[in-house]
Formats: sequence, structure tokens, C-alpha cells
Amino acid sequence: MTGIARQYFDTMIERLQAVIDSQEAEIEAAAEICADSIAADKLVFTFGTGHGSFAAMEMFPRTGTTTGFRPIVESSMISFHRVLGDGGARQYRFIHGQEGYGDSILASHQTDPGDAMLIFSHSGLNAVTLDIAVGAKERGMKVIGVTSVPHSSSTPSRHSCGKRLFELADVVIDTGVPKGDASIRIDGVEGAVGATSTSIAIAVGQAINAVTVEKLVERGVQPFIMVSPNTTDKESATAQNDRNYAELWRRLKSR
Repeated sequence: MTGIARQYFDTMIERLQAVIDSQEAEIEAAAEICADSIAADKLVFTFGTGHGSFAAMEMFPRTGTTTGFRPIVESSMISFHRVLGDGGARQYRFIHGQEGYGDSILASHQTDPGDAMLIFSHSGLNAVTLDIAVGAKERGMKVIGVTSVPHSSSTPSRHSCGKRLFELADVVIDTGVPKGDASIRIDGVEGAVGATSTSIAIAVGQAINAVTVEKLVERGVQPFIMVSPNTTDKESATAQNDRNYAELWRRLKSR
């Protein structure tokens, strides 16, 4: 592979390596919070807006993830791909900047002080994201932020609290992605191409999941792991995943 494609993948590898070298302790600390909640029969809510929602949704029920993670999937926060028409990009841009909306989202989920909140946000400065962080802390939940400190620290908060995600979270995992996200410059093209923040956030989320499972096993807690149904033994995989869904329902129905 040569040229721009090689440059992009080299950049991705470099940025992932920077996370590996600098964020191990933070990932361990985040997994400790997650394991505390899951081992106590509580939940780890995951949240993101826009592209941050992709990482949040990957936390469950993705193959290899454990029951206990609970994505908050707000349709108005993820449908910007339509661009035009109902729920398009302009509505998304408006909604995710409306302070107070995040608190309404939290009010629709029966959270518990023993739960945790895992928030994915590259910029870490928009109103709904910070509503969720502030609201989760007010409800007694530990907050984990996966964000770009270089980007966020160079841009003012867009919330009345005056803070950004990295200033609110109990544990911060810094993706290190530079301000602006896109990584490759091409002569004659205005603006950069090749975003990296989403892929890195998803990788961080899966690392948190893996370390959480390890910590649960160390505590003698049997995790409920999702498996791929696209295997030769589809019935067995389906039965295992149905058991995992039942475990999630058991945690939810007591609320």
C-alpha cells in the first residue's frame, strides 16, 4: 500500500500507539468503575452524540461485550446521516446544542447511584453531552469520559457549567486526536480528510470492556458475554445471547 491510504493507516497506527503508551492506567481505572457497577448488579450506561454514539452503541450487545453495559440511544442524536428531511443534520446540530435536553434523556432512564456513565465525545464541549455528565454526577454516578484533551482544552465549553467533559469526568481517557480530527492534507484540497476519532474511541471502548471482564472474573463474578450468531452453531449462540438479554432484563425490572 502506498500514497494517501498508507499515510492514513500510518496515522491511525501512530495515534492508537499513543493511546496504548499513555492511557493504560486510565483504562484500568475506567474498567474498575465499570466492574464495580456490574458486580453490584448495576449498569454502566454509555452515551455519545453524533459519531460519539457509534462507540456508545458498540458497547452492547456487540459480539464480545458483557451484559451490564447499557447504551443510551437517542434517535435525535444519531440520525444526522440523513442530512436532509426529517431528523437531518440541521436538526441534529440544533438539538445537541440545547442545554436541558440531556437531563430529559437521563430522566427517561431509571438510573441508580451505583450505576456508572461512560461518555464518548471527541470535543467534549457540547450542551447535551455535558448535561449527561453533570446529571449523572448529580445522581451519584461515576463518570468516565473518552475525549480528546488537545481538542477540548483549546475550545470553550458550550454549557452553563463552564466546564468540558475532561474537567467533569472522574476518569478521563484522552484519545489524543488533534483539534479538527481529520488527519491528511491533500494539495489543492481545502480542509483535511481521514478522520480518526471514531475508530480510536471504539477501540478504547472495547479495551474498557475487555479489562472489565477480566476484573469481574478476578472477583469471582461470572460475566455474560455476547457471542456471534453467525457461526456454524447458530442455535447455541442464540441461546447464549438470549440468556444475556434475560440477565439485562433482570437488572432493569427491579428498578
